[in-house]
Amino acid sequence: GGSFTMIILALAAWFLYDASYVIQPAERGVVLRFGESVDTLQPGFNMRMPRPIEKVVRVNVENIRKLSVGGTQAESLMLTRDENIVDIEFSVQYKIKNASDYVFNVRNPEESLLHATETAVREIVGKTNMDYVITEGRDVVAVQARDLVQEILDDYGTGIVVTEFNMQDAQPPEQVQDAFADAVKAREDEVRYKNEAEAYSRDLLGKAEGAKQRQVLDAQGYRSKVIESSTGEAARFSNLLTEYEKAPAVTRERLYIEAMESVLGSSTKIMTDTEGSNNIMYLPLDQLMRQQGQATTQPDAWSSQSTNSTNVPRAPRTVIDPRSRGGR
Repeated sequence: GGSFTMIILALAAWFLYDASYVIQPAERGVVLRFGESVDTLQPGFNMRMPRPIEKVVRVNVENIRKLSVGGTQAESLMLTRDENIVDIEFSVQYKIKNASDYVFNVRNPEESLLHATETAVREIVGKTNMDYVITEGRDVVAVQARDLVQEILDDYGTGIVVTEFNMQDAQPPEQVQDAFADAVKAREDEVRYKNEAEAYSRDLLGKAEGAKQRQVLDAQGYRSKVIESSTGEAARFSNLLTEYEKAPAVTRERLYIEAMESVLGSSTKIMTDTEGSNNIMYLPLDQLMRQQGQATTQPDAWSSQSTNSTNVPRAPRTVIDPRSRGGR
């Protein structure tokens, strides 16, 4: 009886030990019952039927895995829409989103991912021109390829989710790289010349716009000046007419004096007096005024030349009229 009890206790201990299972936080446990998936265990302490009835397959669903595509020539050479060949290398980062699908739906998940990625990239590149794939279209092609790869993986139920898709290299085959580099340089020169021309055009347009605005402002200022001047002249003539109607003779005399002042103000003036005498009296006012101005602006020069003041040229004070002589 004692031996049987020991056997029962041993079996019970083994049952408890084998039925208990601890799943780590980054893991999921796929429960197999006679080889068929029946449940997925979450992180923590779990119980199951002992072996060989049930078995647990651990799957890490948090680990980021990486797959590189394009390491061989057969994988990397792809045909574009414009019938050119482009050499492409890219990498795919992925993780497991469904442990049960990952374990049972595909025999070799990485190989399935490789084929799905090649298929998606060839389809996207085949719809795109080579220049776009190699230059500014890399990111767009990568996004489109990632979406298509995920769609294929979901259709097959692989339990894989693509987290990142990077196009590491895209270039023409080695045999034509020199010619393609020349073509790329020509395109870059075209863009540079175009940008320089646009900058020059903007500069000219800015200067022309500034000159136009300046001329418009000058014209507006001149217009305002002419209008104000004309308005002032019209008002002056109106006032003058009023004064003329009040005192015509006085107004005419004043206008005459103002006109003579305006005309003779800057002219050289000579005053003579011949009334009641045969002598012509001549007074050089212009020379006297010029000497007075020099004396005002140059006092030192005037003081140094005061001793020679008698040498200032002057016309004779008295000129005898030839008509007074007996020769007439």
